[in-house]
Amino acid sequence: MAAIIAIANQKGGVGKTTTTVNLSACVARMGRKVLCVDMDPQGNATSGLGIEKNKPLYSVYNVLVDKVPIKDAIITSVVANLHVVPSRKELAGAEIELVSVVSRETILKEALKEVENLYDYIFIDCPPSLGLLTLNSLTAAHTLLSPIQCEYYALEGISDLMGSVKLVRNRLNPTLDFDGVVLTMFDSRTNLSSQVVSEVKKFFGERVYSTLIPRSVRLGEAPSFGLPVIMYDPRSTGAKAYEALAAEFLSKKEGK
Repeated sequence: MAAIIAIANQKGGVGKTTTTVNLSACVARMGRKVLCVDMDPQGNATSGLGIEKNKPLYSVYNVLVDKVPIKDAIITSVVANLHVVPSRKELAGAEIELVSVVSRETILKEALKEVENLYDYIFIDCPPSLGLLTLNSLTAAHTLLSPIQCEYYALEGISDLMGSVKLVRNRLNPTLDFDGVVLTMFDSRTNLSSQVVSEVKKFFGERVYSTLIPRSVRLGEAPSFGLPVIMYDPRSTGAKAYEALAAEFLSKKEGK
């Protein structure tokens, strides 16, 4: 059965989708069967894995709203061993359409039961808000992984995020575990980045991944080519960082 990981932070611009795309790709390249579920209406994880947003017949919207079997929405990505449930812009209206639906917070969880035995890991890219889409993701997930950027407002919203986790545990998913924090946009040239790392480690302790994701031009360029950074520029600092993060992630999950 797959380990299901929601990648979320209520604050935008923290490298959430970048982490989803590149961690998924690196874990798949390491021989695991991986599914990426794009729950963000912007669909950046979809396009970042080489899929045209309007090309697939079905998207996660159809799974949530039209009850299309999730198997019918799964498509292959540019990475071997990595499949995607794509997003399209109509997902933005899903929260309104699902308001009156019974057990609306558990729709994704129930849908994933159909395929969770086919994968080793399922990564869910969440939108930067605590709406129904994120609640569906956190209810379906076994663990939460949260990217935090190495900038001045890094800890802003963390208390809100942890409050949301507590809420989900109390009402929807009592077994949801906090997998940890990935520090992104690290700039070794500034004291600020080092200070943020120190503060985040004080707050979260051993739950902070030791791998730091640096600021990288290549990480910014790769999505426009529809490729994860390990395929766009395998020798770049961004590619090496996400490969290291994937190795650390698998070590935590599999004890290797």
